[in-house]
Amino acid sequence: MADFTIETTYRLPVFRQVSYAADTPEAACRLAIADTDWSGQQEDYESSGETYVTGIWDGAKAACRGPAIPVPPHFGETVQRQAAHFELMLGLLKIMVSDAKAGRTTAPEWFAKSEWAIALGEAILDGARGPDRPADLPRSRHVLAELQEDRVRDGIPVILESDERFAGLTADSVTDADIHAACLAVAASMNLSEEIGAAEFSAALIALRHASGPGA
Repeated sequence: MADFTIETTYRLPVFRQVSYAADTPEAACRLAIADTDWSGQQEDYESSGETYVTGIWDGAKAACRGPAIPVPPHFGETVQRQAAHFELMLGLLKIMVSDAKAGRTTAPEWFAKSEWAIALGEAILDGARGPDRPADLPRSRHVLAELQEDRVRDGIPVILESDERFAGLTADSVTDADIHAACLAVAASMNLSEEIGAAEFSAALIALRHASGPGA
């Protein structure tokens, strides 16, 4: 049998009870959060968190010295797993809502990723390992711009004031259906490939700087 050094951690809540003079409860809360004096702190052992793994090393008494081994996700802190999964689910939801608003059909691979994410979420709730991420799942995509119909409507009075071609119209003459149809037409016809390419190149450069470490 092999020897492994395992680092485990648990969170111990520390609290204090202090009176603050303020006009509102919200103002008192701000004072409490800004207060750096913890001389009267108390430990709440009854509310201590779960024990979770924060480090694994190959060998006996090898903490921070021997070869590090990745911690399996299901041995990590549950709240951190939930936070990371929330970000994943939010990204998938934004993609599907964006497709629905634009009248696009969501690509099948995003449904496949959603099915995997649902299975992983259920595993997190059960404290289980969860399915591995399939290698062929699409990577996250990010929305650089959003065409908002309410902002289009806000721009109509400005155009009416300066463009004589629409002298016979008022802002009320333009219906929500007119704006919706116009936004669909612009979304279908406008070519932003140069702007997207520039953003992708900038992101690649920043990723390389992150990988190179400080000072790169």
